Amino acid sequence: MNTITLPLTNVRCMRCVNKIRDAISLLPAIQLIDINTEQLTVSTESPLPSLFDTITALGYQVGYHYQLPISGLSCGRCVAKIEQALNERHDIAHFNITKQLADVSGSISKQALTDLIIGLGYQVVTSQIQYHYNFTLTGLSCGKCIAKLTTALTQDNIDIITIDKNNLSVTTSLTADDIITIVTTTGYQATLNTGDQAPDVTNNPIAPEPEPIIAPQGTATQLLLSGLTCASCVASVEKAIKAVEGVDSVNVNLAERTALIYGQASLQAVITAIENAGYGAEQSEDDQTRRIRQQQQNQQTFKTHIRNATVSLALGVPLMAWGIFGGSMVIDSTTSQISWGVIGLITLALLVTAGKDFYINSWKAFLHHRATMDTLVALGTGAAWLFSMAVVIAPDLFPLAARHVYFEASAMIIGLITIGHALEARARSRTSKALERLIDLQPQTAIVVENGQETEQPLSAVVAGMTLRLKPGAKVAVDGSVIDGNSYLDESMLTGEPLAVHKKIGDHVRAGTINQQGSLLFKAEHIGTDTMLARIIQLVRQAQSSKPALARLADTISSIFVPSVMIIAILTAMAWFYFGPQPASVYMLVAATTVLIIACPCALGLATPMSVTVGVGRAAELGILIKDAEAMQQAAGIDTVVLDKTGTLTEGKPQVVDYKIYNTLTREQLVQLAASLEQSSEHPLANAIVQSAQQQQLDLYPHSDFMTYSGLGVSGTVDQQQLLLGNAKFMNQNNIKITHAETDFDFIANQGATPVYLAQNGLLAGIIGISDPLRKDSFSAVKRMQKMGLNVVMLTGDSIKTAQVIAAKLGITDVVADVLPDGKAAQITLLQQQGKRVAMVGDGINDAPALALAEVGIAMGSGTDVAIESAQFTLMRHSLHGVADALELSKATLRNIKENLFGAFIYNTLGIPIAAGVLFPLTGTLLSPVIAGAAMALSSITVVSNANRLRLFKPSQQHQEK
Repeated sequence: MNTITLPLTNVRCMRCVNKIRDAISLLPAIQLIDINTEQLTVSTESPLPSLFDTITALGYQVGYHYQLPISGLSCGRCVAKIEQALNERHDIAHFNITKQLADVSGSISKQALTDLIIGLGYQVVTSQIQYHYNFTLTGLSCGKCIAKLTTALTQDNIDIITIDKNNLSVTTSLTADDIITIVTTTGYQATLNTGDQAPDVTNNPIAPEPEPIIAPQGTATQLLLSGLTCASCVASVEKAIKAVEGVDSVNVNLAERTALIYGQASLQAVITAIENAGYGAEQSEDDQTRRIRQQQQNQQTFKTHIRNATVSLALGVPLMAWGIFGGSMVIDSTTSQISWGVIGLITLALLVTAGKDFYINSWKAFLHHRATMDTLVALGTGAAWLFSMAVVIAPDLFPLAARHVYFEASAMIIGLITIGHALEARARSRTSKALERLIDLQPQTAIVVENGQETEQPLSAVVAGMTLRLKPGAKVAVDGSVIDGNSYLDESMLTGEPLAVHKKIGDHVRAGTINQQGSLLFKAEHIGTDTMLARIIQLVRQAQSSKPALARLADTISSIFVPSVMIIAILTAMAWFYFGPQPASVYMLVAATTVLIIACPCALGLATPMSVTVGVGRAAELGILIKDAEAMQQAAGIDTVVLDKTGTLTEGKPQVVDYKIYNTLTREQLVQLAASLEQSSEHPLANAIVQSAQQQQLDLYPHSDFMTYSGLGVSGTVDQQQLLLGNAKFMNQNNIKITHAETDFDFIANQGATPVYLAQNGLLAGIIGISDPLRKDSFSAVKRMQKMGLNVVMLTGDSIKTAQVIAAKLGITDVVADVLPDGKAAQITLLQQQGKRVAMVGDGINDAPALALAEVGIAMGSGTDVAIESAQFTLMRHSLHGVADALELSKATLRNIKENLFGAFIYNTLGIPIAAGVLFPLTGTLLSPVIAGAAMALSSITVVSNANRLRLFKPSQQHQEK
């Protein structure tokens, strides 16, 4: 076993570390010793390519990559000499040698690589020095932007190491300014990261080794907030948090009253900043505590609002009834002056008790130079009370017609708005039911087996490596692997799949799933926040706190809305005072107060977060994990779905189904040689060949000189035989004559199987037909998507004939085949250039570049951490119907958001002019402030109720299979 330490690049946080750890655990003959965000240490007997390919597919870089200009090579033998030397080293992952260039990646140092080449009798050319630069990018918003910039940077003297919407890392002979110029010319901006200036190489014959790029490590922390009432509050809190050093980004969710903060800022500094802004914040360490605290807050808020509303309406309703049924509300005598004075004092007591939050919050907002919903309510009710008390105290200062009091308006407005808040809080508490059900899946205890004794212990006492007992009807406590017994587990809450899954020795079990029948013993592997359930909960929470583009539009409007309303109210008051009929002071008061009250932006602030929170939660119930709300908005506009074939449309469990032989080998010998060559490969087709040999109980020979050629095949030596195994393109590249086998190739391909050629010592030995059966629901799912008006494309590296047979069975007419892994992203770009909005559906690992380029990437699979991080959507159940479900739900959520925003905008657009008195010439009356208060409360309740309709969303009827 060789122990190797490798640098890691772009590993930002512990989630990235866990993702890499999970992926490495699946690799045979590689044992992880240690890993952090900067490097990993492994012990391995196998070559490095599988490790490098796995980590690269996750979006990270490992080890070093060199492109050394070389000289002195005169023929293919010279190239082969260097290749043989590199192939014998354990610290080389990949290499490609030409007579002019050595392209090498691995853990080897540049100096060691240079010494090796020089030791073989060749030279390393130093005239073209390669530099390593890291840039921060701005202006990129989607996969199209990345593809556009990638195309611009695809030049002979530029090697792109990593590129995403925020970061670019290249190795190049150009200067940093040259790279920035290319980026700027393409329409974006790039800033060279500090410390990444080109090194001085005047007297240095070899360019220095590239240092691994370590991006700032970021963590997500959630805080529970208090004191938020509208969208203006959200903007204020976000501004305060962003000002704290170490905060990378923040999302404040008005519906949940939470803040999700990314970065390495001091938690206490963030809380202090929020408190200084006039709001409250607290942290709960775990989901259960956070949930209990949120429930307590919601219950307390509801009770407080109901109590305050009851007190306010108890005063306001009788006063309003008095005025409606003929009672005088005018100060026309000493008796009325005294009686209304008493009522005025009672109303004041009401304002400083039941209505105190409005005034306290508005004062805090004033101190911080901002205006919120509370400001509007405080100004409106305060103005009504002050005018009324002025009339009571000095009635002679007002004409007789203006001696009207409005104490009932102050009381009724406080009561109606508060009861609206209470109903809103009650409805808001239902938005997180899906998340609460996920949290409920986590049991609080586990049965630990030690020395043959079973004891029930708190979940906090369970550590990785313990043996746990799972009894019938019990929930799985942590992630692990079955070591004894078999049973059926209900995984519906994690996957959305209603059928129970059979678990036996060696199978994985996930925390939160429910055991139905037998008893199991399993070994704890991932605990606490490392379990799949915990990661799903975190992903759902992050998605619920995210904002689509529509929300950012609403936030922008909200930030200027309240000040604008105050200006409108002032202008309204001035217009009525100078141009209105007598008594001008009364009309002025009523119109200005009504404008302030009716314009409260509660509905506007709740419109988007309520819909996102409910929609993301409903998606989780359907087994769909959504990375952020922006992805939902993108998914709603998708018109083309690109489907990978293997493992997406098919079962992903290929089997050998046919053989054709062209020399003296028997079928058993053909399979034996092929399986011996493929025994170290992780490719699904390789596994099928190896399993076929195992089923026939064939002994496998050791192999040597094994090489993998991505998208083509493999080569190596088995039993002193030079073997090539791969597709037609691979055979042609190696001058293997296959024309005489075309009929057999076509026959196998026409059965829907994949033909694989085996060449022995330069001659074609045979063809092995491998079939991967279609999933039972692939046909019905494809038909369903086509019925939705989507253009369905099949994208595969398989032969065109095999692909066409599979496509014909599914009714797919648009097929792209014979595509290498790096060509899938190019096909996505081609579709986008045709004006298509593309969703790419793949396994989340091999298809990572294409998933990233598409408007929406949808990862199929069992919900591994790799799949969750690879795309914007992850389907926990392995069914293509989940793709249709995700797109339908995205459209429903976006439609719901638009309905809410439309309602909120229309409410304010129509309400403010009516409150200002535009209908007065027609009706002769002004809108009452009391009616305005009721309308404002009703608008918030309507938005919340409309968003909760998404909880009832059901996917369209799935088509019956043929």
